[in-house]
Amino acid sequence: MNSIRTRMVWSFGILIMLVVVTLGSLFAALVWNYYYGSATSSLIQRAETEAALHNRNLAVAPMNVVARYMLQNMTEGKSRLQLIDNAGALVVDSDGMPGEGHVLDTPDVEQALSGDRGIWRGRDPVTGERVAAVSVPLMRDQRVVALFRYTSSLKGIDDIVRNMILVTIFGALVVVLLFFGMSVLMANLIARPIRNLTKVAEQMAEGDWTKRAKIQNRDEIGRLADTLNTMAAEITRREKLKNDFISSISHELRTPLTSIKGWSETLVSGDPTDVEEVRMGLKIIDRETERLSGLVEDLLDFSKLYAKNIVLHPEPLDMLAPVRETVRQFVARSQRESVQLSADYGADGPLLVMADANRLKQVLINVLDNALKFTPKGGTVAITVSREAEKAVVRIADSGVGIAADDLPHVTEKFYKGESQRAGSGLGLAICKEIIELHGGALEIASVPGEGTMVTLRLPLMETHAAEDPTEHV
Repeated sequence: MNSIRTRMVWSFGILIMLVVVTLGSLFAALVWNYYYGSATSSLIQRAETEAALHNRNLAVAPMNVVARYMLQNMTEGKSRLQLIDNAGALVVDSDGMPGEGHVLDTPDVEQALSGDRGIWRGRDPVTGERVAAVSVPLMRDQRVVALFRYTSSLKGIDDIVRNMILVTIFGALVVVLLFFGMSVLMANLIARPIRNLTKVAEQMAEGDWTKRAKIQNRDEIGRLADTLNTMAAEITRREKLKNDFISSISHELRTPLTSIKGWSETLVSGDPTDVEEVRMGLKIIDRETERLSGLVEDLLDFSKLYAKNIVLHPEPLDMLAPVRETVRQFVARSQRESVQLSADYGADGPLLVMADANRLKQVLINVLDNALKFTPKGGTVAITVSREAEKAVVRIADSGVGIAADDLPHVTEKFYKGESQRAGSGLGLAICKEIIELHGGALEIASVPGEGTMVTLRLPLMETHAAEDPTEHV
C-alpha cells in the first residue's frame, strides 16, 4: 500500500463496491417488496371483500352448509380457498386437495383463531410449495366459529424476483469491474508521470542536472514537471556561475598574495638602504593588502546576506551626508585617473531617511568604484541627488564602456561577472542590491554599451517610512 497507484485503486474500488452494494440492496428490497407486497395485498383485498359479503349469511350456518356455500359462491379467481374450523383443522379445500381434518398451525391461522386477520408467507404444510396466505375469522357472538383461508402460490413471483436479483448481481459485477478497470487506468495515468518525475529527481539528486522530465500534459503534474525542469536549468546555471566564481576568486586571491609574498621576500633579501625600492615594495604590499581585504569583505558580506543574518542599525540620516563623504573620498582618485567627477546635491533641503550610514556608504563606494573602474581617461562620472515621489533618489552616471544587453539583467546576481575581465569578486552589485532592499528601497541599472551606465538608488523618506520599526532589520 506504499504506492499511490495501489492506494488509489483500492480507494476507488472500495468506494465503488460500497455504492454498488448499497444501490443493489435498495433495488432488491424494492423489487422484493413490490412483488411480494402486491401478491399479499391482492389476497388481503379479496379476503376482506368476501368476508364483508358473506360473513353475515354464514355465521349461524352449520359447518357443512358453510362448506357447500363456500365451494359454490366463493371460489372464483386464481386464489385457493380453505375452510378451517375453530380448532384449526382443515374442513374443505377449493382445489380438492386431500387433508380433511389436518390441523394447520401456521402463523396466519393462529392469529385468525384469536379473532384478528392473519397474514403469512412461507411453505404450505399441505402442498409443500411457497405461498402467501391470508386468514379471516368467521365470527358469531364475538366468537370464532370458522376461518376462511386464502392462499396464492409464489412460484411465479419467486422466479421473477430470483431472475431480477441475478440480473442485478450480474449488472453490479459488470459495473464494479468496469469502474475498477477505469480506476486502474486513472491511477496509471496519474502515477506514471509521478514515477517519471521521481526517477528524474533521483538522478538530479545524484548530481546529474542534465536530466529533464517529460511533459506529457499541461495539468498540475505537467506544470510540476515544467517547474522541475526550470529548477534544474536554474541550478545548472547557478552551478556554472558558482564554479566560475570559485575559479575567479581563487585567481583574485592568489594575485595579491603572490605580490605580497614576492615583495616581502625581495625586501628581506634586498638592500635595506635602498629607500626607493623599500618604498615601492611597501606601497605595493599596502595596495595588494587593501585589495585582498576588499575581497574578503565581499565574501563575508555575501555570507551574511546569504544566511539572512546581516543586521542593520538604522537611524535618522540626511542622505546628502554619506553622498558628500563618498564623493570627497573619490576626488583624488578621479584626478589621478583623469576622470571628471561632478556632484549635484539639489537645493530642496535635507533628505531624511531611516538608514544604516555605514552600509549605505558601502553601497555608494562600491557603485562609484565601478563607475571609475570602467570609465576611461577623459570620461565623466556624475552624481545627482533629488527628491522624487517621497523617495530620496541618488543617480550615479558614467560615460564608460557600458554593459552588454545580455549581461544587464544578471549583473546584480551573485557570482556574475559577465564578459568583464577586470579584477573583482563579482559580488559587489549583488551585495549592494541586497542592502538597498533591506532598507525598503530599490537599485536600478540602465546601460548602453559604449555610452555609459547609470545606477539609481531609491530609498523611502522618513515621512513614508515612519510606520516601520526604526530599531533593527534582519
